[in-house]
This record gives sequence, C-alpha cells and structure tokens, in this order.
Amino acid sequence: MSAEVLAGALTAEYAAIWAYGPIGVRLSGAERKAAAEAEAAHRSRRDALVVQLSTGGGTVPPDRAGYALPFPVTDRASALRLAVEVEERTAAFWRAALPASTGAERDRALAALTEYAVRATRWRRSAGITPLTVPFPGRPA
Repeated sequence: MSAEVLAGALTAEYAAIWAYGPIGVRLSGAERKAAAEAEAAHRSRRDALVVQLSTGGGTVPPDRAGYALPFPVTDRASALRLAVEVEERTAAFWRAALPASTGAERDRALAALTEYAVRATRWRRSAGITPLTVPFPGRPA
C-alpha cells in the first residue's frame, strides 16, 4: 500500500479520535461506553499506522490541535449523527486503500472498512436514522 494512502487513512483516524471527544460528552450509559470503545479502536488503528509508516520509510503526517466539526454537537441527537458521519468518513479512506493493497495489508484495510461500516450501522440504529445500512460503505453518496 502506498505511503500516501496510509497517510490519508492516518489523518482520518486522527480526526475520528478528536471527534469522539465532543460525541462522548453528549452521550450517557451504553452509548457513552460505545463511544469510548470506538475512540479506543481508532487510537489502536492510528498507532498501527504510525508504526507502519515509520518503519516503512514513509512520512508520518502530524496530528492537528483540533478539527472542524461539520455541525455543532449540542445534544444526544447531534452526537449520534456525528458518530455516524465519523465512521462513514473514516471508512471512505479505508475503502480507497483496498485497490492499492494486497495480502495482509488488504486484509487490514477490509477489516477497518467492515468495522467502521458496522459501527456506523449501530450508531444509525441508536439515532433512529433509516435506512440502517448503506449499499456500499465508505463510498461517497
């Protein structure tokens, strides 16, 4: 997989991790726990990408101090809507990695795409958004 594709996925992971802060504070109970687990999963993927880029001779793009949210997160409904969007946007970077990868790298990209598509579906269900699934996860609408 090219270093450029990996760097794009890493940048998406940085943004996802940042977004789960505002998401988590607007949720409670099982939803807050799910947000913390999602953030941890994105952190784990971020860490793996940093190692892969570092050891593979690629340049590790820096994380930013903050990211612009696509809309204000002021309550549970907007937090859930953002969680769906975060997972869909991050999935798009991993979907783009599929044609540029083979073997174990392709398996990792497909696992990320699948995980994020499933998580987006769970967030849609929590938010009451229909349809619950999309035909091609990670593909622009």
